Amino acid sequence: MAQLLTVAGLTKQFGGLTAVKEVSFNLDEGEILSVIGPNGAGKTTLFNMLTGIYTPTAGQVRLAQTTLTNLKPHQIAASGLARTFQNIRVFANMSVLENAMIGRHVRTKGGFWGSVLRTKATCQEEQLIQERSLQELQFVGIGDRAYGRAGSLCYGDQRRLEIARALATDPRVVLLDEPAAGMNPQEKQGLVGLITRIRERGFTVVLIEHDMKLVMNISDRVVVMNFGQKIADGTPVAVRQDPEVIKAYLGTA
Repeated sequence: MAQLLTVAGLTKQFGGLTAVKEVSFNLDEGEILSVIGPNGAGKTTLFNMLTGIYTPTAGQVRLAQTTLTNLKPHQIAASGLARTFQNIRVFANMSVLENAMIGRHVRTKGGFWGSVLRTKATCQEEQLIQERSLQELQFVGIGDRAYGRAGSLCYGDQRRLEIARALATDPRVVLLDEPAAGMNPQEKQGLVGLITRIRERGFTVVLIEHDMKLVMNISDRVVVMNFGQKIADGTPVAVRQDPEVIKAYLGTA
């Protein structure tokens, strides 16, 4: 498999606090990689640097041949890196479909005047955006709720909506920040199937997750962080048996 994402020496300091220190890893195309660690280990800060919400203090991020470091979040999304958030971020008073359509913004060509004048090209593009967004909603299993209010969705379906919106950006890599948080066992089982189908469509997946059963069942590789540093990187079996990981996170029997 070809190497797709390269993270080299990524560091983030907030004043005198180093939240992430010299984290490096590679991601192959088609891989499912999980990032795990205790609360406060720096996992979400890492995601925020990968997606441009935080500017790294040091280090570099590359997606294929494109350097993402110092780009704005919308530029990174347009380059092929999409994400969901630890705390659900949907526009509650907009429709489910409208929420998904927002993901297509980075692929939209029509400008201000096209929207004002309602040109034929703009109308055609809007139709295609709607069709593609519906396809993604159907893919994640909430197509029948497309025209309802997003805030009326149950918690698990709001998570699915965020995933549909991320997929609508045409990403090469999808970052999922604690996608199973708050889900019941049945919803988690459905999530495993959804992530597997996302990979089968040709996407590469990175997820932060605390559910170790889910992580160990679905991941090709696991990166473990503690106090802002990477302490392990390997297969689920190797990581589960790593003494440093057991001490820092998994715990002894």
